[in-house]
Amino acid sequence: MNKKIVIACDKYKGNLSALEVCNIIKEAIIETGKDVEIVVNPIADGGEGTVDTLIESYRGMMVQIPVTNPLGNEINAKFGIIDGTTAIIEMSAASGLYLVPELQRNPMNTTTFGTGELISAAMQMGCSKIIIGIGGSATNDGGMGMAQALGVKFYDKSGAIISGYGGRKLIKLDRIDLSGLDPAIKNTSFFAACDVDNPLYGPRGAAYVYGPQKGADDEMVKELDAGLVNFAEVVQRDLGIDVSGLKGGGAAGGLGAGLFIFLGAQLRRGAELIIEATKLEEKIKGADLVITGEGVMDNQTFYGKSAYGVAVLAQKYNIPVITINGSVNIDYTLVDESKRNLFAGNFSTINNPMPLDEAIKNGGALLKAQAGELVRFFLSCSKP
Repeated sequence: MNKKIVIACDKYKGNLSALEVCNIIKEAIIETGKDVEIVVNPIADGGEGTVDTLIESYRGMMVQIPVTNPLGNEINAKFGIIDGTTAIIEMSAASGLYLVPELQRNPMNTTTFGTGELISAAMQMGCSKIIIGIGGSATNDGGMGMAQALGVKFYDKSGAIISGYGGRKLIKLDRIDLSGLDPAIKNTSFFAACDVDNPLYGPRGAAYVYGPQKGADDEMVKELDAGLVNFAEVVQRDLGIDVSGLKGGGAAGGLGAGLFIFLGAQLRRGAELIIEATKLEEKIKGADLVITGEGVMDNQTFYGKSAYGVAVLAQKYNIPVITINGSVNIDYTLVDESKRNLFAGNFSTINNPMPLDEAIKNGGALLKAQAGELVRFFLSCSKP
């Protein structure tokens, strides 16, 4: 009986795309001369590069539209559509920190309005499922800007509509009006790729943990946190939704909470969402081996990155998993045994000391050589 090997790898950042990694391993398996069924399923973790990975790998469509950047200026931003009805959005494309010059970084002023514009465009194009990666934000507005772009109105204590952008507006909030919310939202499923569990406010909240890296000083952090507290209180009073303890609510300056409140989004690990979107579970059924991997496998991998997500899924069907990575840097004394045992082995393409630029230059050849050796070993040890 032919063996079946599934290849589900992430990109090697700065070197090889996820599709390139998978195809190089596929070539290595073919060159063993063995009769093997090979299934290629590139993956990502919902962070930077996810849209490019899925569009390249699954022949999706890239859409580019004008949106509002974090400072309120117009830029062009892109999102992807796969399978015709699933949109993949990286909030950083419209509201990312990299879009703001270092000297202008100030989460008191930055907005998620552009992210709302991307969501609106995806719905207008008929997408009924929208996955939003919410890493790398420049914002701390609780998703207020995103909601404004989708028709929500926010009022201050004088009864005036709150205009303008930024985290500084949250402390002024007194009332929320959902009557103008885009009706297409009711027919759309939303998922936020969220790999942190920080709450909306407090010592571990959006402002205190992430505000400083976005340009906030100590006083700003206090004001931003007070604004998020006020935001949560008004949401609970007006909408009956309690986000005070929502895990991941503090992601992207509170956008996690905003997506949950206004869109009913599920906050999930990014790798899990992408694995579902690529229908990997159906593909691995009946496999004899799963190969996954990423550029650098380290202890963070065991906290929900793509290779870990693949291994958890494979365990469900008792399929062994090996990883082939650009490098492996794991302190196994810090890894729970049950997590470590998800992998039959973790391997690096680098087989001897070499400069980084040399490893990158020869990345494809090194990967192919390592993959070929491992597959030969696996097939020689496998029962016919």
